[in-house]
Amino acid sequence: MKFPAFLFSLFLSRLADQILLFLVPLVVFQVTQDVAWSGYAFAAETLPRFLSFPICGALCDRVSPLKLLRGSQILRALVCVLGVLANEAMGGIGWLVGLSAVCGVLTTQGVMAREVILPQIANGNRFDKVLAYAQTAEQTGTVLGPLVAAALFALWPWQAVVGAAAGFFLLADVATSHWRRGNPMQLHEPQGEAGHILRPIATALGHVLRLPGLLRLTMLTSGVNLMLGTTLASSAAMVTGLHQRSATYYATLQTLGAVASIAILLAIIRGSIPLKRMGVTAYALVFGGGLLTAASTSHWGYAAGFLLVVGFDKMFSIYIRIHRQRIIPAQDYGKTTGVIVLLNNLTQPLAGLLVGAFADSVHARGVIFALCMVVGGIGLAAAVAASRKTDATTP
Repeated sequence: MKFPAFLFSLFLSRLADQILLFLVPLVVFQVTQDVAWSGYAFAAETLPRFLSFPICGALCDRVSPLKLLRGSQILRALVCVLGVLANEAMGGIGWLVGLSAVCGVLTTQGVMAREVILPQIANGNRFDKVLAYAQTAEQTGTVLGPLVAAALFALWPWQAVVGAAAGFFLLADVATSHWRRGNPMQLHEPQGEAGHILRPIATALGHVLRLPGLLRLTMLTSGVNLMLGTTLASSAAMVTGLHQRSATYYATLQTLGAVASIAILLAIIRGSIPLKRMGVTAYALVFGGGLLTAASTSHWGYAAGFLLVVGFDKMFSIYIRIHRQRIIPAQDYGKTTGVIVLLNNLTQPLAGLLVGAFADSVHARGVIFALCMVVGGIGLAAAVAASRKTDATTP
């Protein structure tokens, strides 16, 4: 099996995607010289990604996920080229924002297609290893994307950098094609339900509410994402404001967070951690890291807490993806996962809004601590629910 080719396609696709994510707010700010417009542009390119998860997940149960994956990569390259040509013909920075928003939806489709394909790739191998390899490839692309974008933008105009992103998307599709040619396994054909596209979403919500343990897992993931969103939303102010560190220090800390994530994923690949222990350990360390960021009066303590939250978020992601793959019926995996991902990620923008509304230089630590207590409460409630379920099934 040419699994490295699949991982390389994942890396290239994430690299190109991160180039666009980096480029849009920066170019909009350079053109408008207005931070607010840069923020609006970032929202315009990221919100469609966020909202399209349920629809994209439902499509994966109706159309071959491999076709959707390859179509996502080819169409993103085409959209990049058409957006640049439209800009050259008519001008206006809106073409960059628009092409990035469309690419964002197509990226969501690619992510969901891979999510459906990965359990089939495992096919007897350890699923946690397959997921860890995949997330390592993604994380590497996430780290290198902004660096590559900054280097190219220093040499070329933004139109050429978008063209380079299109080239990476095409190379990702070439790698996917190479993987498929060397992979003898038969991928399952989707057997989704017929009817309106919203009907599968209703089915998915029913699974979340009725399948044993799925609602509890969704709540736990929302708690981890709340802690992650709180940490990311407040980190710039905490590092450069409260702890009086430089922007370079902050950038270094972010890089170390990505490196810590990769190191933890590699440890999962090399080791054999029982699933329950993986989940409990990851949740506890994310919670502990959040408490450390709130309580520490030293920048060293804050940095340690930041690395715990950002690093062990990836371990919890492995745990949750393995667990829900065991619970969700194969024929409904795409639609249900899409809805769950949407529900899980609602707490991240919520964390940003809460931090923005209530946290200033004086109260930031108090807000973070309060949200930590919410995360701890979610974890405690889930543990009590799991304990009652065990007691009920014990003869």
